[in-house]
Amino acid sequence: MHRVIIMKLNKPYILYICTCLWLLFLPSCISDVRGKDFVVVIDAGHGGHDPGASGKITKEKHINLKVALKVGNLIKSNCQDVKVVYTRNKDVFIPLDRRAEIANNAKADLFISIHTNALAKNRTMKGASTYTLGLAKSDANLEVAKRENAVILYESDYQTRYAGFNPNSAESYIIFEFMQDKYMEQSVHLASQMQKQFRQTCRRADRGVHQAGFLVLKASAMPSILIELGFISTPEEERFLYSEAGSSTMAQGIYRAFLNYKREQEIRLTGVSRTIVPAEPLDIETAATTESPSDNEQQSAETAASGNRMPASNPPAGQQKTGRADITFKVQILTASRPLAQNDRRLKGLKGVEYYKEKGIYKYTCGASADYNQVLKTRRSLLPRFKDAFIIAFRNGEKMNVQEAIKEFKKRRNK
Repeated sequence: MHRVIIMKLNKPYILYICTCLWLLFLPSCISDVRGKDFVVVIDAGHGGHDPGASGKITKEKHINLKVALKVGNLIKSNCQDVKVVYTRNKDVFIPLDRRAEIANNAKADLFISIHTNALAKNRTMKGASTYTLGLAKSDANLEVAKRENAVILYESDYQTRYAGFNPNSAESYIIFEFMQDKYMEQSVHLASQMQKQFRQTCRRADRGVHQAGFLVLKASAMPSILIELGFISTPEEERFLYSEAGSSTMAQGIYRAFLNYKREQEIRLTGVSRTIVPAEPLDIETAATTESPSDNEQQSAETAASGNRMPASNPPAGQQKTGRADITFKVQILTASRPLAQNDRRLKGLKGVEYYKEKGIYKYTCGASADYNQVLKTRRSLLPRFKDAFIIAFRNGEKMNVQEAIKEFKKRRNK
């Protein structure tokens, strides 16, 4: 009887001790989940002696690399807890199985393979699509997989390395019908995020999320997607994707989809997330590549000589270096490798345009104001003509993080 009473008296204390121990070890458990860097592998499709699809002015491998480097630069510049791994960062050939091996060795949390689509026989089509691993549900999807998998034909021992897989035979793709991808749900969710951003941020035609038998996704042991940015076989899309503005726009979309996915996964695992998705697209530093001059550069040379070049912008009124922390917002509408003439057709007759030079690139802006809301209205009015327009900010003539500028604007307004 005495023992029973003691046990009853000690039950609250036992519960209290257990609760304290649980609280003591909980932070370390959470830190184990958060402490590991989020690893994303960015795979620029094709490269080296494998050009991928060819257009009239460039090759697929160049577009893929340009966008991949810009996505990586955005993530590295703004996500301190993310490690970016490239399968290639220059124009070299990487075997298909080696790309997946790089991702697996890095213990990646995500694998994003970037490609550009094409159609044969001068057919034209527009829009971006995202693929996950699975059996192709249509002939069109199968043809995309065949074209991307055909890269293994550049490898002398491909029949041995890929167990007799024939990228041009429909029978070889039956294996994907019986595959169980444990990351399918996450991959499809990421693919859906990509298409949402291509539609909303990039304002491209949404060709949807699809499944197909891609070897590079088959060997990747993590959530994986393959992006088709657009159609290099459609001249208008080729020019857009190869231009600085176009490649930057697509990189923005991929980056924002990545942030949304990462934030949701963190909340699912730990209940909290430190990942912030910016309200406005961030400016992108031009990624250095070893490619030939772009279509934009050639057009700049032609148009710059046809009229007077506009002057470089001075710090706006109230933004002279006086020691005051004055902030000015602007709308950036396009970039070029050389100064444009005032009557350049790419400016579409817009007046009051200025430019500033950053890392050798001329960036064109308009609508300077200290009132963020006013600049936001300006951007909205410009979107029908300049669908890649976004807001940037300067403090005393020096470019600054636009999110910090918006926070300061709101803080001053609420005083």
